[in-house]
Amino acid sequence: MQVIFLGAPGTGKGTQAKRLAQRFGAEHISTGDILRDAIKENTEMGRKAKIFMDAGNLVPDDIILGIIKEELLTKGNKGFIFDGFPRTTAQAEGLDRMLRDLGMSISKVINLNVPDEVIVNRLKSRVLCDNCGTDYNMQIRPPKISDKCDVCGGELYRRSDDAADIIENRLKVYRQKTKPIEDFYRSKGLMAEIDGNRSCDEVFDSIAKAVAG
Repeated sequence: MQVIFLGAPGTGKGTQAKRLAQRFGAEHISTGDILRDAIKENTEMGRKAKIFMDAGNLVPDDIILGIIKEELLTKGNKGFIFDGFPRTTAQAEGLDRMLRDLGMSISKVINLNVPDEVIVNRLKSRVLCDNCGTDYNMQIRPPKISDKCDVCGGELYRRSDDAADIIENRLKVYRQKTKPIEDFYRSKGLMAEIDGNRSCDEVFDSIAKAVAG
């Protein structure tokens, strides 16, 4: 199983991708998480990526494809759930080549659809654990203690790119750069359109059915 999650920032890709990986015993690969860890550790890759991420722009293809290649080579072949990747047609074509070399192919692409006004409200209310990465929404799904993670007790923080002005730019970049990927995968008959503006469980049920089908 190789599944890709598409959708604008704030559509719930990370939450649903993690659930799907757990359900099917696949490897969850989030380029965003990998890059944020690199920034936190102040690696060379992290310093390069931070410049783009802080402005709400996409990280260049060569950096992203290098990350994915390393993940594919080191994490075996039990199946992959790609979260936040690919984001450009060049990345999609690069992923196809890498999977082909490993005797794999994409089995399904999940496209989460959520209205922009809902996305903005979600991102403005989002906090994450700096230890385990669990995310919360302070309006509809808050932690039990306002500044502590329910899962591990880690400190909660707001992402710098969840600021209102940067959210607007992230959505603009998504429409310009990532939307063409929908046509790329739709032409291959791999796309499943999912209404992401529902409860987390309802969305996941639709995703599980799409993948199983």
